[in-house]
Amino acid sequence: MAKKQFKAESKRLLEMMINSIYTQKEIFLRELISNASDAIDKIYYKALSDEQMVFNKEDYYIQISVDEASRTLTISDTGIGMTDKELETNLGVIAKSGSLAFKQENEAQEDHHIIGQFGVGFYSAFMVADEVTVTSRALGSEEAYQWFSKGADGYTIKPAEKAEVGTDIVLKIKENTEDEQYDEFLQEYRLKAIIKKYSDFIRYPIKMEVSVQKPKEGSENEFETVREEQTINSMVPIWRRNKNELTKEDYTNFYNEKRYGFDQPLKYTHVRAEGAVVYNAILFIPESTPFDYYTKEYEKGLELYSNGVLIMEKCADLLPDYFSFVKGMVDSEDLSLNISREMLQHDRQLKLIAKNIKSKIKSMLQGMLNNEREDYEKFYKAFGRQLKYGVYSEYGMHKDDLQDLLLFYSSKEKKLVSLSEYVSRMPEEQKYIYYAAGESIERIDKLPQTERVADKGFEILYFTEDIDEFAIKMLQQYKEKEFRSVSSGDLGIEDEAENKASEAEGDNKELLEKMQTLLEGKVKSVKVSKRLKSHPVCLSAEGELSIEMEKVLKAMPDGGNVQADKVLEINVEHEVFQSLKAAYASDEEKFKLYTHLLYNQALLIEGLPIQDPVEFTNDICKVMV
Repeated sequence: MAKKQFKAESKRLLEMMINSIYTQKEIFLRELISNASDAIDKIYYKALSDEQMVFNKEDYYIQISVDEASRTLTISDTGIGMTDKELETNLGVIAKSGSLAFKQENEAQEDHHIIGQFGVGFYSAFMVADEVTVTSRALGSEEAYQWFSKGADGYTIKPAEKAEVGTDIVLKIKENTEDEQYDEFLQEYRLKAIIKKYSDFIRYPIKMEVSVQKPKEGSENEFETVREEQTINSMVPIWRRNKNELTKEDYTNFYNEKRYGFDQPLKYTHVRAEGAVVYNAILFIPESTPFDYYTKEYEKGLELYSNGVLIMEKCADLLPDYFSFVKGMVDSEDLSLNISREMLQHDRQLKLIAKNIKSKIKSMLQGMLNNEREDYEKFYKAFGRQLKYGVYSEYGMHKDDLQDLLLFYSSKEKKLVSLSEYVSRMPEEQKYIYYAAGESIERIDKLPQTERVADKGFEILYFTEDIDEFAIKMLQQYKEKEFRSVSSGDLGIEDEAENKASEAEGDNKELLEKMQTLLEGKVKSVKVSKRLKSHPVCLSAEGELSIEMEKVLKAMPDGGNVQADKVLEINVEHEVFQSLKAAYASDEEKFKLYTHLLYNQALLIEGLPIQDPVEFTNDICKVMV
């Protein structure tokens, strides 16, 4: 029996695969179980076209056996088996896939679930094994053959004995090294975990003898360890079961079993799509934020299955960043997998699935907002910031997808409202959607800048998160209504106060210019306020950068010395202005003192730091004396 050599290109491919194609060694078990499942499927498909064959699913299974003493792991199946020629063709030529060839021969057959495509999965066994022995007896044959190899140096094929049709693959597991631990692949709990992780939904039983604790015969309190055969996998995934037979508890249990989170799902949807691309999906909206959600360490993505076999634990390409909080899975037969089946080719099918999932998530959230407001607000408290980041990111290209999902606290309603709800309540004479930015609802409530807008009876949206104003700047408008800050120079309100302020601006031109000179470098200008009613002073900003945006940017590590163009606004109707005016006319030092006090007051109201607190307290003392 002469040893046969792999072809040169096959030998090189085997060396590459053992060392680099698969990122995790545990993948070998997924690949061998998938091949075993394919072998059983081939009998099933033959039975469909052969009236003489009867396929009883109960007769077919995959068996996992461990012998720790001899360091062997055996994967057996009751599938179609291989002849000596098929062993030569399928195992002697790497990347020659018998499953793929079978699939191509039976393209017209419906209900196709053959998993293998590339013919390289079998060789992943050499990542963990020094020797691989394959004993197989083909369907319809009385003869069995054995294929044996120690890796890239070649293989042998010889006649063998095997009582039943099917294939046994025996792996001689490597010894541990300083860098690698191989004993885990001989441990019962580890093998069970790998099967549950990758092959839980293989549609044939995966059987394994395991240790269990049972009461001793005749005793209620004493237990003994016994060995018994168990089916490790679930076989029928929840997404292939009839939706009408599933309950909310079934989906919640699935969420918990898959460890999508330590919370409970707020909402879920079960998708079965047919058409340009066929897939099943179950999507969950979590109840609470993962502890690492707003960190660089957080990994988004859905579990990706191909015919019930886990391909990727987190497929990031299936979710846009702004929906990265969604958990769940997708299973499709139509995906073009790469050679290792661990990654996807970025093809049309994947993009179609991702596009459809994005639409489903948006519909699910919109439905919550419209019909389950309490749950939506709970979700929004946890993940609303992410939606706002989505509006702001990539120059606002996603704003149309997200604007209807945004909520902000309303000055009038005293609760969170949507932009649609705000616009629906706008009086005919109101030109803009007004907003005020600040650290909290309580602080915004006291802002002097809100007085004039509130006095007109117009609703104000409160922006309390650092991302809010940036997102709105990107949004620009909603339903043809522009957003306008209550600190904006032009509030779009034409009334008597506007005319009075314009007159006072001219009457006090020299006084305002003198104040501007005293505050040179601190404010861009000093003006008569058109927005103040009961307060003496406030700050506003000209240009695109608001005072709140300045604070946010300065708080960033690389924020630099960004400055908003600040305007000090004076309320000429306030009694303080009369004191200021009198000081301007008769006491230059007092006028300077009042100017700096008013400026520092305005800083405090805005939550900005006073440049010289000692000078400020001294100025207060001077007034008191």
